[in-house]
Amino acid sequence: MLSSNPSYGYRRIALALRIGKRRVKRVMRLYGIKPYKRKARWRKRRDERRNTTPYENIIKSVCPIKPYVIWISDFTYIRYQEKFLYLATFMDRFTREIVGWDISTKHTKSLIIDAFWNAVKTTGKIPDIVHSDQGVEYTSESYTGLMSKLDIKVSMSKKASPWENAYQESFYNNFKTDLGLEFDRFSSVGELIEAIHHTINYYNQVRIHTTLKMSPTKYRLLQEQKVLEEVVEKMST
Repeated sequence: MLSSNPSYGYRRIALALRIGKRRVKRVMRLYGIKPYKRKARWRKRRDERRNTTPYENIIKSVCPIKPYVIWISDFTYIRYQEKFLYLATFMDRFTREIVGWDISTKHTKSLIIDAFWNAVKTTGKIPDIVHSDQGVEYTSESYTGLMSKLDIKVSMSKKASPWENAYQESFYNNFKTDLGLEFDRFSSVGELIEAIHHTINYYNQVRIHTTLKMSPTKYRLLQEQKVLEEVVEKMST
């Protein structure tokens, strides 16, 4: 179980095996089995020194009840052979599904915007709100202007407050664990990029989310099925 799901703790293992959490925890403690935990993720210290933006965190008290209302975004780096690849993602706040992403050798506004358009293309939807940190990529006129043009409200975390974008922080921590411990094991950049795509698809479609009790994609499909059944029921009455 842990060999194919290295970041699984006793809660996810219990959900996957459909047995009690206490039993799994007891067996793991008995045999000294522990999920791999990465160190804290990098901090964008240069963003902490920038002036505060006029955008506030408007999603703190908002709890969406359907997909495509709030998307949250961030980017991370992946070190490969003394160089870096940057991965930007957009996550649906309701389903926790990664709806769009992009990979580049530079963390620019284009990386973020391309990831956003990938999400729009994939879902066929435009969210009501997008949330991120105050990185220069997100405060750029190109990005904020695009959001304004599409009538999307911009929400941002306070400076040096990664917990205000905790869903993306948690995703990247587990994502790198699932991707593997040694990125230099890949024979080429192309092979690494392919593995990144596979890992995101694994997260969306297979990996159990402890809050959802299932994978994000399965949760979204379940919610869409419920809505469809409600519509059919109303039409039949």
